[in-house]
Amino acid sequence: MLDASLMQLMWLASPALPIGGFSYSEGLEAAVDTGMVSTEEEAAAWLVDQLHLGLARGELPVVAQAWQAWHAHDTDTIASLNAWVLHTRESAELRAQTEQMGRSLLEWLRNHTTASATQIATLAALDPSYPLAFALAAASTGAPQRACLAAYAFGWAENMAQAAIKSVPLGQSAGQRILSAISAAIPNALDAALAVPPGAQQAFTPMLAILSAQHEVQYSRLFRS
Repeated sequence: MLDASLMQLMWLASPALPIGGFSYSEGLEAAVDTGMVSTEEEAAAWLVDQLHLGLARGELPVVAQAWQAWHAHDTDTIASLNAWVLHTRESAELRAQTEQMGRSLLEWLRNHTTASATQIATLAALDPSYPLAFALAAASTGAPQRACLAAYAFGWAENMAQAAIKSVPLGQSAGQRILSAISAAIPNALDAALAVPPGAQQAFTPMLAILSAQHEVQYSRLFRS
């Protein structure tokens, strides 16, 4: 991979990217509140399960398919995948998260020269979800597909490890061990995601959906989801 492409992917995976990923726990805070997660080990196991049962079956296959569609200028597939993401968010919080992060990444793309004006206009017309916006940003780096998926997964892992630190709560060393556990699981998650045929991605994490809905009325919250 060219150095320029690698640096662009590192930028996209960074928690410092101004898209608000740090403000979401994706149901983890609700799991802590209900006592389902209360230790470092439970947080690590929860997030590794979420990686395999959620991201590897849904969002990562979407990013992979969207990466191909952006390269092929296949606007029909891009629109279809975006609609799928929006329709399968199982709570108001999760839908609001993907919409807000998608819009923020769209604005970031408008201030950079990697994606073309036509691609940005196509994304803007969609009410973009985060996976579709990320796929465009990643595809525009010129990096290989698998590397782009790895950047998406690691960016998610960093944000979720920080969410665990704040919500359980845990120390920074514990957070690094959690991130290490998730990182070790990412290669298998990428293999699974890349093996999903087009249109066969799924979104079925019922307990996560229940916790996310409960989080909407949780009395005390640090996170937006």
